[in-house]
Amino acid sequence: MKRRDLLAGTLAAGATLAAPAARAQVPAMPTALTVRDRRLFAIAQEQLLQHGSGLWRRDVVGIADYGLHSSEPRLHMVDFDRGTVDSFRVAHGMGSDPEHDGWLNWFSNVPESLCSSNGAYMTFGWYTGRYGTSIRLEGLEHSNSNALDRAIVMHRASYCEPAHITRWGKLGRSNGCFAMSDADFKIALLRLAGGRLLYADKLGIGADGGTVGEPPKDLKLLVPEGAPQPPRDPGVY
Repeated sequence: MKRRDLLAGTLAAGATLAAPAARAQVPAMPTALTVRDRRLFAIAQEQLLQHGSGLWRRDVVGIADYGLHSSEPRLHMVDFDRGTVDSFRVAHGMGSDPEHDGWLNWFSNVPESLCSSNGAYMTFGWYTGRYGTSIRLEGLEHSNSNALDRAIVMHRASYCEPAHITRWGKLGRSNGCFAMSDADFKIALLRLAGGRLLYADKLGIGADGGTVGEPPKDLKLLVPEGAPQPPRDPGVY
């Protein structure tokens, strides 16, 4: 090989290494959307722009809106291929809701806090653990970097079933995991697992696209005297 050819090859390789990493391609936003869904698609696009380069798939983004009450469908599956948003109920951690009133108060990444953590996650494949099929999660930000060590996963739970909502008016609390009903979790297995993005934050996006406000903490709910209290069911990893 001639010296000139070797030098040219070295320079070309150096230029390749020096070139900035390509930004993740972000799917286009559908045109016919409600105000709420447009906000959710915009958030999904923003998160894909920040974290999409390491994902295996970018067709569906999960957005857990912990600014809504736990009785509300607040895990939104934003589907760029279909141009749709499907919403499901998801539990938050008991450490994030010590009053057990159905509202998340704060996030934490601290081990043993039993709190939910905010930020972007990458979903992995299915695995079968002590409590059945689950989806392992990797935290992609400083705010949820301990997700794997804390065993924060997606799983099914009895306290997320419709009957629990009917009786108690809210979901039970997990140990920080994204717990769902059996039927909803089966959908998550098919549409959200396998290297996709899951984003959690306290957004409070209502059905009309406006921002929902949490009721004052000193507001007392009228509960009949002697009424049974929800069972203490913190959930499983």
